[in-house]
Formats: sequence, C-alpha cells, structure tokens
Amino acid sequence: MKKKILFKGCGTAISTPFDENGVNLKEFEKLVENQIQNKVDSIIVCGTTGEASTMTEEEKIATITCAVKTSHGKIPIIAGTGGNNTQQVISYSQKIEALGVDGLLIVTPYYNKCTQKGLIEHYKEIAKNVSLPIILYSVPSRTGVNIEPKTCLALSKIENIVAIKEASGNLSQVAEIAHLCGENLQIYSGNDDQILPVLSLGGIGVISVLSNVLPEYTHTMVENFLKGNVKQATKMQLEAIPLIKALFSEVNPIPVKAALNLLDYDFGIPRLPLTKLSEEKEKILKDELLKMK
Repeated sequence: MKKKILFKGCGTAISTPFDENGVNLKEFEKLVENQIQNKVDSIIVCGTTGEASTMTEEEKIATITCAVKTSHGKIPIIAGTGGNNTQQVISYSQKIEALGVDGLLIVTPYYNKCTQKGLIEHYKEIAKNVSLPIILYSVPSRTGVNIEPKTCLALSKIENIVAIKEASGNLSQVAEIAHLCGENLQIYSGNDDQILPVLSLGGIGVISVLSNVLPEYTHTMVENFLKGNVKQATKMQLEAIPLIKALFSEVNPIPVKAALNLLDYDFGIPRLPLTKLSEEKEKILKDELLKMK
C-alpha cells in the first residue's frame, strides 16, 4: 500500500512557553512563525519537548489550535497524543483530530509498560478509531518500552500507521526496521546527533530539538543529504555536535527552553518536576549558541 508521507526533512519538536497564567500563546505563535519563515518542514506540538506531560488538556488544545491557525496550512502540524491508557488516548486523539492537525505522534505506553503484543494491540486500537496518519514514537530511555523491529513490521501493515520516530539510539535496530518495513514505515530520527546516520539507512527526516534554535540550519542539513550533497550535510552534522550536546546537558527540554530565552524569546522555565538549567551549563550553552549563530 502507498503510505502518506506527512513530511520529508526537518520537523521541529517545539517547546511550549509558560508564564504565571499558563501557556504564553503570544510567544508560542512568535516561535511558530519564526519556524515557518526559517523553512522547517513540519511542527510537532505537545510532544516531549513541549512538556505535554505537565499540561492540562485545555492548555494542550489551546496550544495545538494556535499552531494550526498560525501555520494556516503552510506546513503540516502534528500533535503528540500518546499516553498509557489506550481508551484515553483514543478519545483525546479524536478531540485533537477535530482541530485540523495533519497527523498524530503517539509515544509508547509508559510506567505500566506492556509486551510487544500489547504494543501491537494498543496501536491497532488507536489506528482503528482515528483517520489521521500516525507516527509511532519509540523512546525507551523515557518510557521503558522499545518498539522492536518485528513489532514495527506488524504495525506497518496498518494503513494509517505511516512512520516511526526512532529515538532508541540503536542504529542496528533502525537498520533492521528499514530492512523489514521498507516503504511501509517511514523513519524519522528522534536524536539530533544521529540525523545523518538515520538518513543513510533510508530515513526521510528528523523530529528535532535542535531546530527550535537552528531551524534553517537543521532543514538545510537534511535537504543537503536528501539531494545527494552528503559531504556538506556531514560537515553540518558534525559542526552542530557541541551545541546538540549542550542542548541535552540536562533532561530535555530544560536546556532548549534556556536556549530560547537566550535568543530573546520569553519561554519561562520548565514546570516541575523539571527545573531551570544550572548556571554552569547555561554558560556552555550560550557559548555554543554564539558559535553557531
């Protein structure tokens, strides 16, 4: 079956600005507009980097609505709707579908975990109850659950499961997924330090934290690779490594939020249990940002 491609290139896992009243939608809109002007290929709202886990449903709906309205169809908007309660994920995904998003990013169930069979049943049930294209999200370091290659193969047979955000860090696993699933499951890198390795194994893009602060750079890096300019893409990947390291010096999205504030956005600080970036790491981050600007 011919699967829909939601986007090729750079999708930004966008941060969410908070103030004393909740989500600062004015500041969020400003970042979305900047991302579009600087050529990102998609925006992923209310994912890990967006701190969805500490947002109310009302806040998430307002933020996703703002992204859809601001984009005005210029680029695809994908919403994170994952969770560890299948029925809740379905009802929430249906609400989000009605907002006009282009796709859903659905992380594996966390805390209660599940078997590979449970993963297949979880995603099957969700896919059956929504019509939007779904990107699976495998990030075992956060959830304790890995989507194994054979599970990817089973899920790739479902029409509206179109892609996977692969953030396991295991390139051998990425290669096996690509080998087993072919064009039935597109692959996005979920790690900024592995964009080119994943593209070299047949990936079609990245869902990126780096592009919050370097949107055009990240877009151009992927574009260079996809157009065959591998040498330049490799140079860009390697040059960005110190900044990527600084952006993950504490748990994401702590550093990227600090980086956006350094770039004159008003994104506030993360919500507890996340905390403000340490002064020492902020200094390193500032130095690396200056080198890349």
